[in-house]
Amino acid sequence: MRIAVLTGAGISAESGIRTFRASDGLWEDHRIEDVATPEGFARDPDLVHRFYNQRRATAAAAEPNAAHRALARLAGHAQLTLITQNVDDLHERGGSEAVIHMHGTLTGALCAACDHRWQAPAVMSPSDPCPACGKPSTRPDIVWFGEMPYRMEEIWEAVAKADLFAAIGTSGQVYPAAGLAQHARRCGARTVELNLATSAVSRDFDDHLVGPASEIVPLWVDRLIAESRA
Repeated sequence: MRIAVLTGAGISAESGIRTFRASDGLWEDHRIEDVATPEGFARDPDLVHRFYNQRRATAAAAEPNAAHRALARLAGHAQLTLITQNVDDLHERGGSEAVIHMHGTLTGALCAACDHRWQAPAVMSPSDPCPACGKPSTRPDIVWFGEMPYRMEEIWEAVAKADLFAAIGTSGQVYPAAGLAQHARRCGARTVELNLATSAVSRDFDDHLVGPASEIVPLWVDRLIAESRA
């Protein structure tokens, strides 16, 4: 079976990583416009780097939970494409390989001048020189609002070919990720949503499993593995 899985902030929340946006509209106590847009970076690169340095430290201290580990198990029993909106590396540390990070990663650094990429140190600053061109144009390798997510052609193709599409811990509010379920359904896949509550695109799913990701994802994976062996 070919399975495409999209994960969002909800799968990492139980590992201690705060979800994307609090009820007051702030992201970890900052305005989205200040820390997650190219314009915000141009205005105050020091603030943006401090913000992501803190997020990098938080992610490094977090541990994968049962949901991350369950998806790693699933890869051994199905042709799995794992797509995540998350910028942490908990899927990889939970045992998953070849994860598609459509919004970039905290572990990556990017040169805004020449597009060179390298492994991010724990702490970065605007004055850090690019290892390739030497310019002080270092930024986090994160897709900000107004920028195109990574590997979208590959993602659309994998979703179109899937027999089953699952969205785990996603709000359904951020596009193009929010459009993947509809695309999968249009291409003939069965769709399932695993979440704490219904999302903004719940209508695009055939099935719904409600509860904490660390509880419902392992049960769902166990069922899929049992079906694959039947």
